[in-house]
Amino acid sequence: MVARVWSLMRFLIKGSVAGGAVYLVYDQELLGPSDKSEAALRKAEEVVPPAMYQFSQYVCQQTGLEMPQLPAPPKINFMNLRDSWNSGIISVMEALSVAPSKAREYSKEGWEYVKEHSK
Repeated sequence: MVARVWSLMRFLIKGSVAGGAVYLVYDQELLGPSDKSEAALRKAEEVVPPAMYQFSQYVCQQTGLEMPQLPAPPKINFMNLRDSWNSGIISVMEALSVAPSKAREYSKEGWEYVKEHSK
């Protein structure tokens, strides 16, 4: 009985976390225009480090343990990453868009080759 309750609790917790993540993505419009995603990323970069520090201080006070000070997170220039990502996506979409015509062209060339060499 306990195992069933425990597995149900794990399922509900995982479902809640996943649902919360989907809601957060939808609420912050992270799948929309890139400028809104960048604004959310910058907001997270400002909010998360102080929150982690406050949480670690709280844990230290409650447990009596001492945590070492974490190093500052590295600064990452996301503009270059975005440009590379976009160029990669553009290349893949271009390849997919010309794939049917290229397949027809190559199959036609192959058929001509077979007909020419089978005589």
